Amino acid sequence: MQPIKVYADRRSQPSRAVIIFCRVNQIDFEEITVDLFKSQHLTAEFRKINPMGQVPAIVDGRFKLFESHAILRYLTAVFPGVADHWYPADLFTRAKIESILDWHHSNLRRGAATLVMHTALAPFLGLTTSPDAVKQAEKLLMQSLGRIESVWLKGDAKFLLGSPQPSIADLSLVCEIMQLEILGDDVRDRFLGPHEKILIWMDNVKKATSPHFEEAHELLFQVKASMLSNAAAANQPSTKLKIASKL
Repeated sequence: MQPIKVYADRRSQPSRAVIIFCRVNQIDFEEITVDLFKSQHLTAEFRKINPMGQVPAIVDGRFKLFESHAILRYLTAVFPGVADHWYPADLFTRAKIESILDWHHSNLRRGAATLVMHTALAPFLGLTTSPDAVKQAEKLLMQSLGRIESVWLKGDAKFLLGSPQPSIADLSLVCEIMQLEILGDDVRDRFLGPHEKILIWMDNVKKATSPHFEEAHELLFQVKASMLSNAAAANQPSTKLKIASKL
């Protein structure tokens, strides 16, 4: 059986989730880097894999699939060695996981990704930033973090839905929140500091997927270090993310 091909950029939150999942579950795969900063996702060649021009995407034989949540569900079904807790066979538990994944894109991801784009990435990519978009993203992000704690991390829940082990929803959401690292420690702590349950939950997911979680996030921390270095050289606070244009 040929390994599946995973087209990804580790600076992409959903890409990291798929890569970590494959590593943890010992799924044989070939990682093919699609450099977003070089617009490789917009090439005609890649659009044959994903006409939407986004990562991640996979190719399994003749089968092509994009959208990270769909990919994660597919992998749980195709590879028999994947533990049931990632995407339980129980219909009711599975439906609840689906509801979290559907909520994710319109809430947590929309808030976090928009914030990172308009503060850290837009200057580097030559895009126009929007103060209004940043303000709305911050509000949505804070609301989303509150929802996670109040709805899915009640009591002493170790993972979402009170599960003793992580699901694909846990992995997907934590990878999303990890993107806040490139905003700098002060900004990250401003959002996550009030949410002790989320910090504990994130640590639980990291431990459950170690050492693959750390390895998949190495590039993210390299980007963060570069931004801090450039900020120091320019004698600017690291939270002023215009330094991203100097990466």
